[in-house]
Amino acid sequence: MDLEKREFGPLSIIPGMNRGRYPYCHSVYVEDAGVVIDPASDRERLAEIKAHRKIQIVWLSHWHEDHFMHLDIFDGLPLWMSEQDSPPLADTEVFLDWYDIIDKDERVYWSAELREKFHFRPRKPARFLRDGERIDLGDLSVEVIHTPGHTPGHLAFFFREPQILFLGDYDLTPFGPWYGDRYSSIEQTIDSIHLLKKIPAKVWLTGHETGAFEENPQQFFDDYLTVIQSREDKLLDFLKQPRSMQEIIGAWIVYGRKREPVAFYAFGERLHMQKHLEKLMANGAVKFENGKYCRIS
Repeated sequence: MDLEKREFGPLSIIPGMNRGRYPYCHSVYVEDAGVVIDPASDRERLAEIKAHRKIQIVWLSHWHEDHFMHLDIFDGLPLWMSEQDSPPLADTEVFLDWYDIIDKDERVYWSAELREKFHFRPRKPARFLRDGERIDLGDLSVEVIHTPGHTPGHLAFFFREPQILFLGDYDLTPFGPWYGDRYSSIEQTIDSIHLLKKIPAKVWLTGHETGAFEENPQQFFDDYLTVIQSREDKLLDFLKQPRSMQEIIGAWIVYGRKREPVAFYAFGERLHMQKHLEKLMANGAVKFENGKYCRIS
């Protein structure tokens, strides 16, 4: 069952299809200010808002396709986002590079997906949102919070007067954080989650699934962080014997089991395991020899 539109003072959350699970997300709408954040929720609802309400500007929390899928509805309006996350929005090839998509056939497939499913076209932001700046929206002010890790320029937004924090893709879901892109970082993800935990909010809005927490979600933050260590512990246990990358992917440490389409989920497994392996090798906990990874000691 899809979620219903919910209002929190001056903000509304426009629920994404299928509870905001990929390839959708929840959008935030600030009606009096005419701001839409992350327009990838429900195409019909967003088109209705565009047709019958005052929309002046679109903000993106970050560059991922499941947060801009319906941005084309608002073509012609100014787009604001972080400078760090703007390069993939300007060029399809850069977009694919940032996802670390190397295989030629995969690049052909994803190029078509971006055009046809996600309505991608090269875009340049009208303005960059910067960490720590406060934006006046009339009776409402917003603090921009740089929260790298998920992406280099991921942003959260703290609406100060109602004390509402939009977490973007730090979504507090049981799956845990995504940090698989070429320029993602496990360490920065952890730091950003700790930062967000400290914001004095009364309502927490997320980009996926639950969508809104009206009671302090500290346990959800803690559980979300625990997923990172759990993945690493399972990987280290699996590496008691030398394993190839293909064997590591086949262990399904991130997704728990083999899922369809296999190529899509195997891609996610590879990206995340690669990040953990890089971290563990840098810390001297894992070595790579003869095409295989193995735990040290």
